Amino acid sequence: MNEPDVIQLDVDPVRFGQSFVGSEAFKALFQEGMELIEETAAYLDGPGREESRNLPRQESLVYASESMRLTTRLMQIASWLLLQRAVAEGEISPDQAQLEKNRVRLSSQDTATTVSEYESLPARLRELMGLATRLHARILHLERLIAEAGAPSQAPVPNPVATQLGMLQRAFGLTE
Repeated sequence: MNEPDVIQLDVDPVRFGQSFVGSEAFKALFQEGMELIEETAAYLDGPGREESRNLPRQESLVYASESMRLTTRLMQIASWLLLQRAVAEGEISPDQAQLEKNRVRLSSQDTATTVSEYESLPARLRELMGLATRLHARILHLERLIAEAGAPSQAPVPNPVATQLGMLQRAFGLTE
């Protein structure tokens, strides 16, 4: 076996998306996401509802828009997590998942809320917003990694070291 044979193996790379959705790390991410959704729902339906009633009018409007933005973000997260779990469990194929992803897109959401408006919101809502934003960013990152790993690969680029070694071997008559 010569050096170019060792350098250039004809094996398919491991697809990140397929390996990730079946991993313990994905199960932990799924659990974290679902727990955050439950916590947020419990807060918005209970203490959050009471806190919003006690806010002045302008802050109450900010609360309403931010809580809607939060629930939208969490629904995107839930959709992505459930879709990935369905792929991991073999309920749907990765191609079917891609079609579904096109219907429910993970999108970054800009906010028009000012710093002073944000600071006037109840602490628990701000905490949940921060947790959801961080989880959303992690999922967007994973989605990019999965998409890149699933993209059709380009023609393999010749290894420059193997090319040079081959030229040297041919020049000195060292080929087998």
